[in-house]
Amino acid sequence: QVQLVESGGGSVQAGGSLRLSCAASGRTLSRNAMGWFRQPPGKDREFVAAINWGSTSTNYADSVKGRFTISRDNAKKSAYLQMNSLKPEDTAVYICAAANLILGTPSRPHEFDYWGQGTQVTVSS
Repeated sequence: QVQLVESGGGSVQAGGSLRLSCAASGRTLSRNAMGWFRQPPGKDREFVAAINWGSTSTNYADSVKGRFTISRDNAKKSAYLQMNSLKPEDTAVYICAAANLILGTPSRPHEFDYWGQGTQVTVSS
């Protein structure tokens, strides 16, 4: 079993920045993709960003392109989401996910095998 634990969430004013971390433990496998989803209050889960195993390919939702950057450190079994120029509409629970044996950058929830419990990000105006 693989466990994913997010950290780094909090409250920030519009225009500010936060950096989220996702630490993986347990029976992790190589050649996996990792991604971030978010769920705003009262809304459905939505794709944010994904990165492949070798950090050679990334995929972003249009709503965060140019503002968010996904990265990973395989030696630390961790993924990160740098969020800049935050907007109130970015307020959500941010959830880390991992997709086994996928070399690309999936973006659909069913393509991911493991999920964290999420970390709250609140952006005030």
